[in-house]
Amino acid sequence: MQVTQEEARSRSAHAEPTIPPRLMTGDEYRESLRRSSPVVHVNGRRIDCVADEPLLAPGINAIAVTYDVAHRADAAPLALAVEQSTGKTVSRFLHIDRTADDLLAKLELVRLVCQETGCAQRYLAHDALNATWQSTFHIDSDVGGEYHQRFRAWLREVQDQDLAIGVAMTDAKGDRSLHPHEQPNPDAYVHIAERRPDGVVISGTKAIVTGAPYVHEFLVMPCRNMEEADAEFAVCCAVPVDAPGVTIVARPAGRPGEAAAKFSARYGQSTGVVLFDRVFVPWERVFLAGEWRDSLDLTQTYATHHRHTCVAARAGFGDLLIGAGALMCEANGLDPYRYPGLRDALVELIKLVEGFYACGVAASVYEMRDPAGSVMPDVVFSNVGKLLLWTQIYEMHRLAHHVSGGLIVALPGPDEDHQPRPRDSQTCYGRAQTSRMTAASRRPGSSRISPHRTRGAGTRSSACTAADPRTR
Repeated sequence: MQVTQEEARSRSAHAEPTIPPRLMTGDEYRESLRRSSPVVHVNGRRIDCVADEPLLAPGINAIAVTYDVAHRADAAPLALAVEQSTGKTVSRFLHIDRTADDLLAKLELVRLVCQETGCAQRYLAHDALNATWQSTFHIDSDVGGEYHQRFRAWLREVQDQDLAIGVAMTDAKGDRSLHPHEQPNPDAYVHIAERRPDGVVISGTKAIVTGAPYVHEFLVMPCRNMEEADAEFAVCCAVPVDAPGVTIVARPAGRPGEAAAKFSARYGQSTGVVLFDRVFVPWERVFLAGEWRDSLDLTQTYATHHRHTCVAARAGFGDLLIGAGALMCEANGLDPYRYPGLRDALVELIKLVEGFYACGVAASVYEMRDPAGSVMPDVVFSNVGKLLLWTQIYEMHRLAHHVSGGLIVALPGPDEDHQPRPRDSQTCYGRAQTSRMTAASRRPGSSRISPHRTRGAGTRSSACTAADPRTR
């Protein structure tokens, strides 16, 4: 019996995913980094082993959470998905969205992980994979070719091996008033330097690559609209992190080793500049090579997916701010429900977070079905959500500072509490705040991922609930 596309979508949406043995745990992800030898420099020093480097540990810890969450029974409906093209259970971060439920599950998963880590990082791969799936299908449908089949084959490898993919999209750009082909230094943009019978050779610079030192492969993508003279700059391909000719210059992840940085010493994010110096890419890993007219479609499609996901990431971070603000009120001995100035500030913070997150939900419900068989979030709601969070993120920090008071910038670090003279000379005020803050931060569940959100009744996160004293 032939199964229609609509029936296949329905089965994909309602299939119960199970954890296959090939999906890595966080520890297995850490070990997998030892199987590659990328050229990485941090703070001017060559890194011998990414997996053992303290300066990168907070970023690796954050990525590890995206692996461990897939092995939690309570989070599996969000973290796992059945890939329609293969019937296999895969990580949601590597899944091609087929329904509105897929988009909603992605939002909830990203928010869940960001409540723990601040930034899930790996969601960029999801957005890039979905955009490339659509764009390669469009190209092959319009002019023929095999880009989409190549991409599908590579995607199966990525899903089967449960890889972490870095998105190398933003070019260095050089003189931004000039088109790529007009740059005095062509390496300001990644471009095809040579075409061979068996592949292409690329050179150039990609900037702001999230998680660059500790991913398995890069998906190289164009970052702008092109004109005909820019054809060799219109390139999309997959490159292993340790391919010959690839060099990564990165910043530390978070604030590793800082005793006072209780959160960002544990979780953080490294961004890197990735230099491609005549890197060979075989044709089976090339998904765009000179089709300059299609650069805009790929760029805009990625932007829509990414802006949709960003609202969930910043909502998870907003939940952290709300919970931290509630703990600071408690540390100050104040009950927000009794003090309107604190209560109103926390309510405003919740309103901002849930407001832009609601745009993500709307974009999911009003999804657009693509000829490639996948779905894309509604463009308008995705962009409105991103505009709201982009303009309101600063207000969110101001409100968190408002309810916390000057302690967050003036309180001595935790090391001072162990020095006899400073400890004896601290006022009761200072000791009281420190002890209350420490006790609050050690409460069971205060540093763990909160139970995942479920659609319908009771959708507030635990951090939002903590801000309402009536629920304590």
